[in-house]
Amino acid sequence: MTNSSPRPSTVLFDLDGTLIDTAPDFIRCLNLLRHQHGMSALPAEQIRRSVSNGARAMIEVGFGLTPEDSDYLDRHTAFLDLYETGVAEETVLFPGIAELLDWLDQQTIPWGIVTNKPERFTAPLLTALALDTRCAAVICPDHVSQRKPHPESLLLACKQIGVDPTSGIYVGDHVRDIEAGRNAGMSTIAVRYGYIEHPDEVEHWRADQVAETVSDLTNLIQYR
Repeated sequence: MTNSSPRPSTVLFDLDGTLIDTAPDFIRCLNLLRHQHGMSALPAEQIRRSVSNGARAMIEVGFGLTPEDSDYLDRHTAFLDLYETGVAEETVLFPGIAELLDWLDQQTIPWGIVTNKPERFTAPLLTALALDTRCAAVICPDHVSQRKPHPESLLLACKQIGVDPTSGIYVGDHVRDIEAGRNAGMSTIAVRYGYIEHPDEVEHWRADQVAETVSDLTNLIQYR
């Protein structure tokens, strides 16, 4: 790390599309549910770009349903039940993330996860990936009254770790992540390798830095 910028007190990550690639399991579950309703599989990329928006987006992509539709709740519940039974069947860390986390550990820089993914899915997923015992903090919507882009979850993570938010970094692949980080007073890095439907929009998110790849992200953190 250079002397051009202070060492970060912590690095917090969004989960889906930033730290881990959960898209394969979302794609598998949505197409399985479509099959159960006599529908053909959708192309993976059509589903993948909406993964960061969660189950609600999956039901809209897969069935054209919104919460106002009478069949929405049944499909939404069925999708989440399918996902819960195989939350980590095909999910993996993005290539290069394992090495980045190892480096943070070696540098004794605490890192954590702040996600809008409910704890019922986050906890078993992190256990399956052997990340649960390494995180200095894991904050889900269950732990706060307001989700991102409100800064409450990031501020709670920093409080648990015992650091000043203004000396930390938050990394995410959605505009709400960058807004949450900015609202918490943290430095922000937007990653373009995640589930971004319109990559050109990233420049308008007002992130402090943008990483095209995990390698870029690693360099931005290591050589601030």
